[in-house]
Formats: sequence, structure tokens, C-alpha cells
Amino acid sequence: MSTAQANGIKIEYDTFGDPSSPPVLLIMGLGVQMTIWDPQFCQAIADRGYYVIRFDNRDIGLSTWFDDTGVSDLDEVISGNVDAPYSLTDMAADAAGLTDSLGISSAHIVGASMGGMIAQTFAIDYPTKTRTLTSIMSTTGDPAVGQPSPEALAALTGPAPTSREEAIEYRVRMSNVIGSPGFPVDESVIREYSASAYDRAFHPAGQVRQLAAVLAQPNRAQALHSVDVPTLVIHGAEDPLVNPSGGKATADAIPNAKLKIVPDMGHDVPPALYEEIVDSLEENFVRA
Repeated sequence: MSTAQANGIKIEYDTFGDPSSPPVLLIMGLGVQMTIWDPQFCQAIADRGYYVIRFDNRDIGLSTWFDDTGVSDLDEVISGNVDAPYSLTDMAADAAGLTDSLGISSAHIVGASMGGMIAQTFAIDYPTKTRTLTSIMSTTGDPAVGQPSPEALAALTGPAPTSREEAIEYRVRMSNVIGSPGFPVDESVIREYSASAYDRAFHPAGQVRQLAAVLAQPNRAQALHSVDVPTLVIHGAEDPLVNPSGGKATADAIPNAKLKIVPDMGHDVPPALYEEIVDSLEENFVRA
């Protein structure tokens, strides 16, 4: 893995494939490190002839943390009593800065969950840097769509883990609540990833601040009308964390967007679906 200076911060990133191939920028979601983009998934895209870049968003993993902002109390963030220390626009600028630092003038932009929100913002703010857009299990920012189920919201906003064991159990509980009912992931795999993520960089305060950015996001539905690149929207039919209405609204807002609703998929990208999703990504890439 490597480090770049972009948008005034340090960004940790990793790559797969030939740097001379068309670039694909993968943007991950709330509170999770780039390592949750499974190397097998990244390599599967690279094997189709693409240069894949994954990275840690600000305030998570090995990218710059924002602990000096003083915003770390989950209850205050949820109640709206504090201002978000940064925005999804700032996080999209981080991604744009990373591509600049790598000498990449434009890329296929792929985002999942909060990463989908950032990817949408990227496509709006940096149209010439966007070859295609793929928004996975995400939403437009319109509070009328994409809302979590009570169970998913409770799991997301429960007490933050304070130890390695608690962090592992938290991820197992989250997977049980939001994972794909038709494609369950073996619990041992979840535990192994969670342990490695804790050992790499444990930073729950960053998730709180990222959540503040999500809660402060604007409704992008109108701005998404301006997106003029091939767009794919993927959403699990059984997603309890971001209701599929969020994906449908995203596809409705972007001209000529293609909507793919995946039966039995929840709020994750399970290995059983890698080939199908990579096929769909490639179909969208070649539309550019």
C-alpha cells in the first residue's frame, strides 16, 4: 500500500492491475477501511483490463484523522447539536485529489453506501474526471427515500466498540442485521476481516464524524440531473440499511441510468455475487 498527499491530507491507497489500463476508483462507505474491498473483487476487475485503486477515506484507516475537530459524541451528532466537521463534498475532493496525485485525468468512479454518496458528489463536481459512475447500495440524500429499518439503525448507532473483541463482535452483529439473506458470508471470514481491520487501524471516532457528514448531506436529486456519463445503480432488494427506494431514486435522477436490483442481496457485496457485479461494472465501463 502507498500514501499520497491530496486535498491537504494524507490518503492511504492500494492498486491492482496495470497502471496503463483504464482506471477504476473504488470508494468505500461509512466507518470501514479500504480493505473491505476484497482483493479478490479488486483483482477480478483488474483481470478485465482495468487499473483498480482503493483507498481509505479521510478519518478512517491510515488516512488523515480529524480528532482535533472535537466532534466525537454519537448522541450529539444524531441529535444535530454539532456541525459536521467536513462534508461529502470534501470527501469527493479527497478522491479527486488522489486521482490528480496519481496522474489520472479521469476514472470510472464506483462507490458503495456512503461511498456511493461520495461518488455521486464526485460526478456532479468533477464531470470531466468522471468516465462512468456506479452507485452501489446508496441514495440521493433525499430524506424521503433510502431510510434504514429500525433494526439496522439500532445496530449502526449502538455503543461503539472499545476493544479488539468488541470490534469483532460489532462487525458480526452488523453483518447479521444488514448482510445479504440469500448470500450469507461465513462468520469466520467476518471475524478474520474484523480482527485484521482492528489491528490495522481502530478509529471509531472517525465513523462518528463520517456519519455527521452523511446526516448533513444535501438532497442531490436535482444536481444529479446534470450527470452526463454512463451510470449504473446497483441495489440489494433486501437492503435494510439503505432502503432500495434510495437506489431507485438515484437511477430516476440521472439521465439514462441503468438500475440493477439484485434479489436476496442486502447491504454488502458478498463473494457469491462478485462475478455478476463485475460483469455489470464492465458493461457500464464500456459504455463510456
